Amino acid sequence: MEAARQYNVHEAKTHFSRILEQVATGEEIVISKAGEPVAKVVPLRPKVKRTGRGSLRGQIHIPDDFDELPDDIADAFGMH
Repeated sequence: MEAARQYNVHEAKTHFSRILEQVATGEEIVISKAGEPVAKVVPLRPKVKRTGRGSLRGQIHIPDDFDELPDDIADAFGMH
């Protein structure tokens, strides 16, 4: 894993827009004060794009006998 890019406080203030662009592309940025890391700017998790209900309608087929067990399996579970 690649080390996070590091900026001191002055650089971070000066290049804040650039830092946000880097974070938006997935980079993690460390902000340091007097050479000591004090904060990390990380990307937020992407929003999950959900489709509407029923979006697979017509694409999935469940056979009529889906819930029926074959006789040998039903016998093994004592169901006959």
